[in-house]
Amino acid sequence: MSDLSTREHQMFPVLDPARIATARRFASGAERHFSPGETLFAIGAEDVPAWLVIDGAIEVTRRDGLTHDARVTTHGPGQFSGEVNQLAGRPSIAGGKAGPEGCTAIPFDAAHLRALMVGSAEVGEVVMRALILRRVGLIEQGGAGTILIGTPGGADILRLQNFLTRSGFPNQVLDASSDEEGKALVERIGVLPEELPLVVCPDGNMLRHPSETELAACLGMTPHLDPGNVYDVAIVGAGPAGLAASVYAASEGLSVLVCDERAMGGQAGASMRIENYLGFPTGISGQALAGRAFNQALKFGAEIAVPVKIAKLDCRADDLRIDLADGGEVKARAIVVASGARYRRPDIANLSDFEGAGVSYWASPIEAKLCAGEEIALVGGGNSAGQAVVFLAPQVKKLNLVVRRPLAETMSRYLIDRIEALPNVELHVGKEVVALEGDRAGGLTAATFRCRQTGDEHRCALRHMFLFIGADPNSAWLDGCADTDDKGFIVTGKGSLPLETSVPGVFAIGDVRAGSTKRVAAAVGEGAAVVAQIHSLLAEKRLEPA
Repeated sequence: MSDLSTREHQMFPVLDPARIATARRFASGAERHFSPGETLFAIGAEDVPAWLVIDGAIEVTRRDGLTHDARVTTHGPGQFSGEVNQLAGRPSIAGGKAGPEGCTAIPFDAAHLRALMVGSAEVGEVVMRALILRRVGLIEQGGAGTILIGTPGGADILRLQNFLTRSGFPNQVLDASSDEEGKALVERIGVLPEELPLVVCPDGNMLRHPSETELAACLGMTPHLDPGNVYDVAIVGAGPAGLAASVYAASEGLSVLVCDERAMGGQAGASMRIENYLGFPTGISGQALAGRAFNQALKFGAEIAVPVKIAKLDCRADDLRIDLADGGEVKARAIVVASGARYRRPDIANLSDFEGAGVSYWASPIEAKLCAGEEIALVGGGNSAGQAVVFLAPQVKKLNLVVRRPLAETMSRYLIDRIEALPNVELHVGKEVVALEGDRAGGLTAATFRCRQTGDEHRCALRHMFLFIGADPNSAWLDGCADTDDKGFIVTGKGSLPLETSVPGVFAIGDVRAGSTKRVAAAVGEGAAVVAQIHSLLAEKRLEPA
């Protein structure tokens, strides 16, 4: 957890008269006066502008559990309201009322707020930093945002917690059996055990056992996609490659839509620390890197729709079109496939019984808290596995690292050195997991390791296992449109543009592309490079005779 106490001046800056004059040029409306106690914006309200206070004050509050509000701050003259949601017009996480002497303020809706950030680098930097730090503060305060009521550590709670956390949304978990507020609400509205978890959105709406898509809709995360709109660029995948492409394309004036069926950041977003990414000598978490890229994309006006499940690419239509699983469609002049890869699953008969109930494909602070002080296993020998080992080992009693080959063949040297220095890591070379014990209700209780050379087996009692055994290309949704290699990775470069697929106007970048370097920096580089090639494509289309 970061210490924001020393950054109050950046979270709640005061604009001087010159900066206020600059900001006025980008306002979406005239000054407005609010009477004492009058509401400027309510928790959960959509399309709430950021307000720049000229006179008086705005008193800002957030949810504190189910039934109480807590003070966040009071904005005085020269200060502005809002956090990251105001960049996209999403529902407000906080509420604001005029102070005891009323308030006079200037509104900045999402479009005009973005225009301010782009049009004035000096003021834009101050505002952007403040909006981001405020979101971080709301996340760390815990009580703000979405409330999940159920069994802490249960598979469904973990599923929703991970989705919200990776999406950068504050959330709080209440135990339905022991927390006084949570238990009372469940009993009062008659929620059945199979209907848990119960989710209370910031606007007060409640969902019973929701999917991530249903939760996203309640939070206003997914914008309305107009089927009649034709984007310059539609990007499938919000990992480092897709987010990089969205930032470069949107900053150059192209209309951009980014879709992802899970959460921003892709596989890199689940990494606790990336230490070999250029410019971050002390490392950066995948979530922090993805969050910064996400905010950059919003700043330049890219639309981001998460989670949105893609059904298929329709390459037989006259225009390029993506069909959505909910029956909708997206049309674009160019399509960028940045859908990355899916976590590879070992061939274990009952594996699905334990996914989310002892078996995880990433290692976030949520999972680390669950297995603190216990014996665990981690399977995999790549860099992602190494980063997870370094993160988890100091928090557990013992970590069994199961790999098929010596680490020197698959992992960076700096990670190997760190793992060798960890006293509670036991390395099992040449072994694989062949069986799991337990059940869905009680979770994982044991795993069996087998030596691939001798066939000898070893049973290990444990309740948590992490799988980092690589990934397969997420390309099935292309429905046979674009050429792939024998492993399913998309082939590019057959035409005049190096990143273009066998379908004109459809490009592939990042881990899903055949021959790509599976590194975050390489994915970001391809995201930047593809935009130049899209410009070439669009220029050619404009020159074609009608």
